[in-house]
Amino acid sequence: MLNGKALIIATKPYAKEDRAKSWRVTIVTLLLLIAAITATVVVPYIWLKLVFSVLAGLLNVRMFIIYHDFQHHTILNHSKPANALMTVFGLYVLAPASIWKRSHDYHHKHNSKLFSASIGSYPIATKQKFMAMSKPERRAYLATRHPLTILFGYFSMFMLGMCFSSFTSSPKKHTDSLIALILHFTATALLIIFAGWQTWLFALLIPSFIGSAIGAYLFYAQHNFPGVIFSENEGWTYEKAALQSSSYMTMSGIMHWFTGNIGYHHIHHLNARIPFYRLPETLAAFPELQRAKTTSLNPKDIIACLKLKVWDPELQRMVGRSEIEPVTETTCEKVAAALRKKQAAI
Repeated sequence: MLNGKALIIATKPYAKEDRAKSWRVTIVTLLLLIAAITATVVVPYIWLKLVFSVLAGLLNVRMFIIYHDFQHHTILNHSKPANALMTVFGLYVLAPASIWKRSHDYHHKHNSKLFSASIGSYPIATKQKFMAMSKPERRAYLATRHPLTILFGYFSMFMLGMCFSSFTSSPKKHTDSLIALILHFTATALLIIFAGWQTWLFALLIPSFIGSAIGAYLFYAQHNFPGVIFSENEGWTYEKAALQSSSYMTMSGIMHWFTGNIGYHHIHHLNARIPFYRLPETLAAFPELQRAKTTSLNPKDIIACLKLKVWDPELQRMVGRSEIEPVTETTCEKVAAALRKKQAAI
């Protein structure tokens, strides 16, 4: 059985793209996305506009994974046409290349490290650190991991986090973040003024909202799931982080297609140079990868992931609000009253 660096080396034959296939999946996905957005404008019925709008949102997710692979230099590397295309797409989805690549590369190098994992990912605090925070700090921490923050990822993660925050923190490095915001708001204004609010709603807002919400949740659940392991920086290894701190998200074939196989996330973190369309065959080739920690898009699993808030080093697992709130006198009084009531009943 292979493990550690030997497993990474063994996956290298799969880290080779089929250039023609890379172009084919990119062009087909982009054309389908353009067709779906166009359909939201030309079809006559509101319900049909909504169907194509949702479809465009799902295609946004698939195209984003292609963009994500390109930024990893996994597919279409050194292609000037691909670089131009991906640069425009990054602006369109409010994840411009400068901040996305910088933060995401950092995430891969430091995934699941307790004291540096929050850059390019959702913040992680230990139970002790959380308890030492002031109330405003706790509220801010919990807000970043709140289900509504993830659901409204279009505004929170992409518009505010990716674009506004990156530009204000380093304007020279992230000029493209400002460009993305300007283009986005300009497109919004032009669509509403010249095509009407319905066109803006179905052609831009709903696809962007759905794509961002799905993307924000996938990114969350890939590293915040029951069974995930976080490590002190000293005990951290790249291979352990990939296999124990990155999930394999099981889903239907159609959802694997729309999400660009990003559910095979443990393999992606083990070797980010494996093209997304080769991840399933990599899983099939290595029994070691088939024992991954899993989650899914089942509502029960989604709720289980969203309940996780902080890392408890003593229990060696993520815990929820009920396990991190301090025991107050009021709580003790309630417990005592319940015991007295039970004894009286006996």
